[in-house]
Amino acid sequence: MTLLIAGLALWYVGHFWKRALPGAHANMGQRAKGISAIMILISVVFMVIGYRMTESYDLHTLPSALRHVNNLLVLFALYFMSPGPSKGAIFYKMRHPMLTGFIIWAVAHIMVNPDLASMVLFGALTVWAVLEITVINRAEPDWQPNPKGAIAKDAMFFVASIVLLVIIGYIHGLIGPSPFGA
Repeated sequence: MTLLIAGLALWYVGHFWKRALPGAHANMGQRAKGISAIMILISVVFMVIGYRMTESYDLHTLPSALRHVNNLLVLFALYFMSPGPSKGAIFYKMRHPMLTGFIIWAVAHIMVNPDLASMVLFGALTVWAVLEITVINRAEPDWQPNPKGAIAKDAMFFVASIVLLVIIGYIHGLIGPSPFGA
Protein backbone atom coordinates (compact mmCIF):
# COMPACT_ATOMS: atom_id res chain seq x y z
CA MET A 1 0.00 0.00 0.00
CA THR A 2 2.99 2.31 0.56
CA LEU A 3 3.85 2.46 -3.16
CA LEU A 4 0.19 3.09 -4.01
CA ILE A 5 -0.01 5.99 -1.57
CA ALA A 6 3.34 7.36 -2.80
CA GLY A 7 1.97 7.28 -6.34
CA LEU A 8 -1.15 9.13 -5.27
CA ALA A 9 0.93 11.75 -3.44
CA LEU A 10 3.11 12.24 -6.53
CA TRP A 11 -0.04 12.54 -8.68
CA TYR A 12 -1.32 15.33 -6.43
CA VAL A 13 2.06 17.12 -6.42
CA GLY A 14 2.44 16.79 -10.19
CA HIS A 15 -0.94 18.39 -10.75
CA PHE A 16 -1.04 21.03 -7.99
CA TRP A 17 2.50 22.38 -7.70
CA LYS A 18 1.90 24.92 -10.48
CA ARG A 19 -0.75 26.63 -8.36
CA ALA A 20 0.86 25.95 -4.97
CA LEU A 21 4.29 27.31 -5.98
CA PRO A 22 3.58 29.64 -8.91
CA GLY A 23 6.88 31.51 -8.58
CA ALA A 24 9.02 28.38 -8.70
CA HIS A 25 6.92 27.00 -11.54
CA ALA A 26 7.21 30.23 -13.56
CA ASN A 27 10.98 30.45 -12.98
CA MET A 28 11.43 27.02 -14.54
CA GLY A 29 9.65 28.05 -17.73
CA GLN A 30 8.97 25.21 -20.17
CA ARG A 31 10.97 22.75 -18.06
CA ALA A 32 8.17 22.89 -15.48
CA LYS A 33 5.78 21.18 -17.91
CA GLY A 34 8.30 18.41 -18.50
CA ILE A 35 8.86 17.94 -14.78
CA SER A 36 5.10 17.79 -14.19
CA ALA A 37 4.70 15.21 -16.96
CA ILE A 38 7.50 13.07 -15.54
CA MET A 39 6.05 13.27 -12.02
CA ILE A 40 2.61 12.27 -13.29
CA LEU A 41 4.01 9.41 -15.38
CA ILE A 42 6.00 8.08 -12.43
CA SER A 43 2.93 8.47 -10.21
CA VAL A 44 0.86 6.31 -12.58
CA VAL A 45 3.57 3.64 -12.60
CA PHE A 46 3.70 3.72 -8.79
CA MET A 47 -0.10 3.55 -8.51
CA VAL A 48 -0.37 0.59 -10.91
CA ILE A 49 2.45 -1.38 -9.31
CA GLY A 50 1.35 -0.43 -5.79
CA TYR A 51 -2.26 -1.37 -6.51
CA ARG A 52 -1.31 -4.72 -8.01
CA MET A 53 1.11 -5.52 -5.16
CA THR A 54 -1.27 -4.59 -2.35
CA GLU A 55 -2.82 -7.50 -0.55
CA SER A 56 -6.35 -6.35 -0.07
CA TYR A 57 -9.68 -7.76 0.97
CA ASP A 58 -13.29 -6.96 0.15
CA LEU A 59 -14.92 -4.65 2.66
CA HIS A 60 -18.41 -5.75 1.59
CA THR A 61 -20.19 -7.71 -1.13
CA LEU A 62 -21.80 -6.18 -4.17
CA PRO A 63 -24.60 -7.35 -6.44
CA SER A 64 -23.27 -8.57 -9.78
CA ALA A 65 -25.67 -6.25 -11.63
CA LEU A 66 -23.45 -3.32 -10.63
CA ARG A 67 -21.01 -4.45 -13.33
CA HIS A 68 -23.55 -3.31 -15.94
CA VAL A 69 -24.03 0.02 -14.17
CA ASN A 70 -20.24 0.38 -14.04
CA ASN A 71 -19.93 -0.25 -17.79
CA LEU A 72 -22.62 2.33 -18.54
CA LEU A 73 -20.93 4.88 -16.29
CA VAL A 74 -17.54 4.20 -17.90
CA LEU A 75 -19.15 4.75 -21.31
CA PHE A 76 -20.34 8.18 -20.19
CA ALA A 77 -16.96 8.86 -18.59
CA LEU A 78 -15.24 8.13 -21.90
CA TYR A 79 -17.64 10.44 -23.70
CA PHE A 80 -17.03 13.27 -21.23
CA MET A 81 -13.27 12.78 -21.58
CA SER A 82 -13.56 13.07 -25.37
CA PRO A 83 -13.79 16.37 -27.26
CA GLY A 84 -17.54 15.72 -27.67
CA PRO A 85 -18.87 17.87 -24.84
CA SER A 86 -16.93 20.97 -25.90
CA LYS A 87 -17.59 20.54 -29.64
CA GLY A 88 -21.18 19.30 -29.51
CA ALA A 89 -24.60 20.78 -28.81
CA ILE A 90 -25.61 19.04 -25.60
CA PHE A 91 -22.87 19.68 -23.03
CA TYR A 92 -21.01 22.61 -24.62
CA LYS A 93 -21.66 24.82 -21.55
CA MET A 94 -20.02 22.30 -19.21
CA ARG A 95 -16.83 23.79 -17.80
CA HIS A 96 -14.95 20.63 -16.80
CA PRO A 97 -16.14 17.71 -18.93
CA MET A 98 -12.82 15.82 -18.70
CA LEU A 99 -12.64 16.08 -14.93
CA THR A 100 -16.33 15.19 -14.69
CA GLY A 101 -15.63 12.12 -16.81
CA PHE A 102 -12.69 11.27 -14.57
CA ILE A 103 -14.94 11.50 -11.49
CA ILE A 104 -17.56 9.28 -13.14
CA TRP A 105 -14.84 6.75 -14.06
CA ALA A 106 -13.40 6.68 -10.53
CA VAL A 107 -16.80 6.40 -8.83
CA ALA A 108 -17.81 3.61 -11.23
CA HIS A 109 -14.69 1.71 -10.19
CA ILE A 110 -15.42 2.26 -6.50
CA MET A 111 -18.87 0.77 -7.11
CA VAL A 112 -17.54 -2.55 -8.41
CA ASN A 113 -14.31 -2.90 -6.42
CA PRO A 114 -15.17 -3.27 -2.75
CA ASP A 115 -11.57 -3.90 -1.65
CA LEU A 116 -9.50 -1.50 0.44
CA ALA A 117 -6.84 -0.84 -2.23
CA SER A 118 -9.53 0.17 -4.74
CA MET A 119 -11.24 2.41 -2.21
CA VAL A 120 -7.93 4.15 -1.51
CA LEU A 121 -6.94 4.48 -5.18
CA PHE A 122 -10.23 5.50 -6.74
CA GLY A 123 -11.37 7.47 -3.70
CA ALA A 124 -8.19 9.57 -3.71
CA LEU A 125 -8.47 10.13 -7.46
CA THR A 126 -12.08 11.26 -7.05
CA VAL A 127 -11.05 13.71 -4.35
CA TRP A 128 -8.21 14.95 -6.58
CA ALA A 129 -10.59 15.66 -9.49
CA VAL A 130 -13.03 17.56 -7.24
CA LEU A 131 -10.14 19.60 -5.80
CA GLU A 132 -8.80 20.25 -9.30
CA ILE A 133 -12.19 21.64 -10.39
CA THR A 134 -12.29 23.87 -7.30
CA VAL A 135 -8.73 25.15 -7.82
CA ILE A 136 -9.30 25.89 -11.51
CA ASN A 137 -12.59 27.67 -10.84
CA ARG A 138 -10.95 29.90 -8.23
CA ALA A 139 -7.91 30.65 -10.40
CA GLU A 140 -9.91 31.32 -13.56
CA PRO A 141 -13.33 32.70 -12.55
CA ASP A 142 -14.11 34.38 -15.90
CA TRP A 143 -14.45 31.21 -18.00
CA GLN A 144 -16.73 31.30 -21.05
CA PRO A 145 -18.07 28.22 -22.87
CA ASN A 146 -17.22 27.35 -26.45
CA PRO A 147 -19.83 28.19 -29.07
CA LYS A 148 -22.57 25.61 -29.46
CA GLY A 149 -21.59 22.84 -31.83
CA ALA A 150 -23.58 20.34 -33.85
CA ILE A 151 -25.54 17.41 -32.43
CA ALA A 152 -23.74 15.31 -35.07
CA LYS A 153 -20.49 15.93 -33.14
CA ASP A 154 -22.14 14.60 -29.98
CA ALA A 155 -23.28 11.50 -31.84
CA MET A 156 -19.90 10.97 -33.48
CA PHE A 157 -17.99 11.16 -30.19
CA PHE A 158 -20.56 8.98 -28.42
CA VAL A 159 -20.16 6.26 -31.05
CA ALA A 160 -16.37 6.62 -30.73
CA SER A 161 -16.78 6.22 -26.96
CA ILE A 162 -18.69 2.97 -27.47
CA VAL A 163 -15.91 1.62 -29.70
CA LEU A 164 -13.30 2.75 -27.19
CA LEU A 165 -15.23 1.08 -24.34
CA VAL A 166 -15.16 -2.24 -26.20
CA ILE A 167 -11.42 -1.93 -26.88
CA ILE A 168 -10.58 -0.87 -23.32
CA GLY A 169 -12.85 -3.58 -21.93
CA TYR A 170 -11.10 -6.21 -24.02
CA ILE A 171 -7.64 -5.05 -22.91
CA HIS A 172 -8.87 -4.78 -19.31
CA GLY A 173 -9.95 -8.41 -19.52
CA LEU A 174 -6.50 -9.45 -20.73
CA ILE A 175 -4.65 -7.84 -17.81
CA GLY A 176 -7.28 -8.08 -15.08
CA PRO A 177 -10.92 -8.86 -14.53
CA SER A 178 -13.16 -8.57 -17.57
CA PRO A 179 -15.69 -5.76 -17.21
CA PHE A 180 -18.03 -7.64 -19.53
CA GLY A 181 -18.22 -10.84 -17.50
CA ALA A 182 -16.55 -14.22 -17.73
